[in-house]
Amino acid sequence: MNETFQSVYGPAGGSASTVDERNRVLRNTYWLLALSMVPTVAGAWLGVATGLARAMSPGISMVVFLIGAYGLMFAIEKTKNSAAGVPVLLGFTFFMGLMLSRLVGAVLGFSNGASLIMMAFAGTGAVFLGMASLSSIIKRDLSSMGKFLFIGMILVFVAGIANVFIQSSALMVTLSVLVIGIFSAFILHDLKRVKDGEETNYISATLGVYLSLYNVFQALLSLLGIFGGERD
Repeated sequence: MNETFQSVYGPAGGSASTVDERNRVLRNTYWLLALSMVPTVAGAWLGVATGLARAMSPGISMVVFLIGAYGLMFAIEKTKNSAAGVPVLLGFTFFMGLMLSRLVGAVLGFSNGASLIMMAFAGTGAVFLGMASLSSIIKRDLSSMGKFLFIGMILVFVAGIANVFIQSSALMVTLSVLVIGIFSAFILHDLKRVKDGEETNYISATLGVYLSLYNVFQALLSLLGIFGGERD
């Protein structure tokens, strides 16, 4: 059995080709993640400029988001091994930026809105760098934490949908804090999977990390808007 394991995965320490492959997937993930920020910003800018997202009611906006996001994620899964995978992923990030424009526009309504957005961006960057560093330091297998994070994500997601109708500020603050914690851990989990060779497709890896960063940024921006927004 041990011989079979080594014939498939190489020696316990990892062969040079295996290490090179993992590094290649990780490097491509980082590059594609950086590239995905461009259509996200473009989508957010277009949404703010046209007022498209703000024109929709919260209920309609949620339905459009769910249909668009899950439809595009399904398309990414189907095309991740083809040349169409990257354009589909970038189209998804543009859509996500468009959906983010509702929150961005609301924060820009504050006199210090631009600085709050930059603070949220910097905070998200700090979370990413911290989790990326931890994924390189931690040696233990973190795959088991995935199911607990998934359960937490579902609970927060359901509570978030409920709060669209409840409109509770206290619940929003609580959910934002939980989102930051859960999705920061997801970043660590997903990057560790790439480093351990459990995720070998950089498009799938990018999608997972992007969604976590998106949620962390959105939660940070919500908190900053609630506690740091200044009116003229």
